[in-house]
Amino acid sequence: MQESNRFWVTGLVPATFTPFHADGSLNLAVVEPMVEQLLRDGVTGLYVCGSTGEGISLTREERMAATAAFVAATRRRIPVIVQVGHNSIAEARLLAAHAQEVGADAISATPPSYFKPPTQAALVDCMAEIAAAAPDLPFYYYHIPGMTGVTPNVAALLREGKPRIPSLVGVKFSHTAVFDMQAAVAVEDGRYNVLFGSDEMLLSGLAGGAHGAVGSTYNFAAPLFNRIMAAFAAGDIATAQQLQGKAVAMVNVLVRHGGNAAIKSMMAFLDLDCGPVRLPQVALSAEQQRLLRQEMAAIGFFDWGRAAG
Repeated sequence: MQESNRFWVTGLVPATFTPFHADGSLNLAVVEPMVEQLLRDGVTGLYVCGSTGEGISLTREERMAATAAFVAATRRRIPVIVQVGHNSIAEARLLAAHAQEVGADAISATPPSYFKPPTQAALVDCMAEIAAAAPDLPFYYYHIPGMTGVTPNVAALLREGKPRIPSLVGVKFSHTAVFDMQAAVAVEDGRYNVLFGSDEMLLSGLAGGAHGAVGSTYNFAAPLFNRIMAAFAAGDIATAQQLQGKAVAMVNVLVRHGGNAAIKSMMAFLDLDCGPVRLPQVALSAEQQRLLRQEMAAIGFFDWGRAAG
C-alpha cells in the first residue's frame, strides 16, 4: 500500500565506507569519486554512517562532516539516508537535526545498545525522540540485533511506532530471519518500505518481499547484485540462484580475510582507496591485502563481480 507521495526506496543502496587517511583521520576527498563510481554502477541510494561506514566509531563532528560530504557529492541525484543512532539520545538528536539541515533525504537509527531499551515501548520512545529532531525527514528503524543485542518484533514495532513517529516509513532489516522480515513487509498491507541488509542472502530477501537492499559489498559489486535483482524480477530464478552463489563465494572469502576490514580493502582494487578501518576493528596488512586479492581472483571475482551483463 505505497502512498504516491510517500518516501520509498527500491534497488541497491550501498552502505558507504567512511574514507580515512592511513593515520585514521577523515579523507573526504575520496567521497566524490566514490559517489560517481557508484552512480555508474547503477545504485539507487546511499546509506551513510552505518555499520560499514563505522559511524559508531566516529565523533559527532566526523559523522556530521561525512554526512555533509556525501549529501553534497550526490547533488540530489539519488537519496541519502543517514544513520544517526547513538547510545546518547541527545547526541542522536543532534545528528538527526544536522542531517536535515544539510539536505539529507532520510534518517535511520540503531537503538541504544549499552543500556538497552528494556521494553518495546521504551524502544519506541527512543526512536520517537530521535525522529522528532528531524521532523521533515523520513525515518527508518535500523534492525541489526547481531550488533546491538536489541531484538524487537519488527512488525509490532512498525505498528506501535506509527502513532508516536509520524515520519516512520520503514526499516533497514539487517538480520537473516527472513520470516520476521516478511511479517514487517505485510504490516498494513505493505505500508512500510523494507530494505534487506544481508548481502549473501539478497535473493532470499527478495523472495520474502523486500523492496530494496542496503549492503556493504554493493560498494564494489553492485553490477553483480543488480543482475541478481534483474533475474529475480524477470522470473529467471535459476540465473538468480547461480549469481547469488557467486555472491556467497565472494562473501565467504571476505569473511575469511577479516570481514569488514577486508570489505573496505576491496575499494583499493577499484582505485578508490578508502583507507583502513578504525580501532577496535583491525586493518589488513599489505600482505593480507595481497592474499585477499589473490583469493578473490581465484574465485573469478574480477571477471564476474564487476560485469554488468
